[in-house]
Amino acid sequence: MKPLILCYEKCSTCKKAIKWLEEAGHEVELRPIKEENPTVEELRQWHARSGLPLKRFFNTSGNLYKELQLKDRLPEMSEEEQYQLLSTDGMLVKRPLLVAEGGVCPGFVEEQWEKILARV
Repeated sequence: MKPLILCYEKCSTCKKAIKWLEEAGHEVELRPIKEENPTVEELRQWHARSGLPLKRFFNTSGNLYKELQLKDRLPEMSEEEQYQLLSTDGMLVKRPLLVAEGGVCPGFVEEQWEKILARV
């Protein structure tokens, strides 16, 4: 299974991650996060595999996150409500999102991606 990268074409961090992957010789499947939102079930699985707090899956610097005032609302929401919300709009999801056999990582952190991609 090729690693899956959920990304947004206009995102500079996504472009940087894709360039890094190409230069490292990794073959990946790209999925446009805005057009193909993650489903609730995908989010549940990826969150469980990541070992990270669910808040890390939110794009906290995004306009939509700010417009919806999620900084104040998230702590009061159940995990299920957060999954439902994340699945409504890909722009709420931290990107790029790496999903691979070796793990899941929201956001591009080169060292973390290297570790995950080496676990195949």
